[in-house]
Amino acid sequence: MTDRMIDSMSEPQSDRPSTPLPVVLAGARGHGRWHVENIRRLQKKGIVRLVGICELTPLTEEELGDLGTPEQSADFGALLDTTGARAAVICTPIPTHTDLALTAAERGVHLLLEKPPAPSYAEFRRMADGVAAAGVVCQIGFQSLGSHALTAVRELIEKGAIGTLVGIGGAGAWVRDEDYFRRAPWAGKRRLNGVEVIDGALTNPLAHAVATALALGGSTRAEDVAGIETELLRANAIESDDTSCVRITTAQGHPVTVAATLCAEQADEPYVLVHGSSGRITFWYKQDRVLLQRAGHGPEESEHGRTDLLENLVEHLTTGEDLLVPPDETGAFMKVVEAIRTAPDPAPLPDTAWHRIPGENRRVVPGIDGLVAAAADTLSLYSELGAPWAPPSNEVSTR
Repeated sequence: MTDRMIDSMSEPQSDRPSTPLPVVLAGARGHGRWHVENIRRLQKKGIVRLVGICELTPLTEEELGDLGTPEQSADFGALLDTTGARAAVICTPIPTHTDLALTAAERGVHLLLEKPPAPSYAEFRRMADGVAAAGVVCQIGFQSLGSHALTAVRELIEKGAIGTLVGIGGAGAWVRDEDYFRRAPWAGKRRLNGVEVIDGALTNPLAHAVATALALGGSTRAEDVAGIETELLRANAIESDDTSCVRITTAQGHPVTVAATLCAEQADEPYVLVHGSSGRITFWYKQDRVLLQRAGHGPEESEHGRTDLLENLVEHLTTGEDLLVPPDETGAFMKVVEAIRTAPDPAPLPDTAWHRIPGENRRVVPGIDGLVAAAADTLSLYSELGAPWAPPSNEVSTR
């Protein structure tokens, strides 16, 4: 029996709220479909009740299924007013996050705000400060930070299972076709109509790798970041980066290096790698799976449960359970977003550095899978690994 099964079976039932929390969902298509299904699951458990959906085009009866007949409107504020929602899930384009979050906060509505929380550090602070001033609760949607594996890995580090912490690497080798960058007007953009977007590999699809690596090292708040180096590149005909790496110098003194690509030869599970003086811990954060390797012991693998962030928000509001991902615990991640935002625009890779896969409509950078893994393994940037197409890193001090 796995830890995941045990966690599910041992979940206390007495702490469940007696009345489902009324929730509005803003953004129910694209990635929002995941939230639709999650709300459907929690509604069946009696934890939430979907009272409203904010979409430009209303969901059909087929899309709603057994969710009932929630009120639908393209006016988020009006929808919150008429439904009496106590919480809102915001899964809309990145540049809209701050204004929608503040629209909810002004009405006393608590929030689950999808990652990345904002396209710039200034917008993040405007959101976080506004939410705090309104006295509402905001959870940032880094689902990997709900994994029980985080506690397990931190405990291993604290008790010296791998010796002294040396640094943390992160690796994400994903496959995305060219249509992915045309899925929405803001996709693959750094700016749209004069508004910041910053939809890059490290800030959006593989943002969890960055946030999780920072969390495992205890460097989650803005003041935990001393400096950031970035290498941003692109094989696709887009504005943002699709092949990039970042190295964060933390106040604790250990580096955090994360490498990512959307142009992998083969898609692989993203992971975070904790380096110690006498061992290492690999955490595949989408699978909640951990591998401990240390001197004098055989490899030890474990699987862990996960707390859903919307469910945690409800439990925080109803039973006082600790909130898992409040805004200030993503301040370090937002410093990385800001460094990427202010860095020079991603450099296009030379035509010789990539090729198309026949019949798959996607661009591949040969050798990038190995480079991503090597960056996480050695805490090095692409340029330091000898990639001929990698420019010198752009360094930003946050002090």
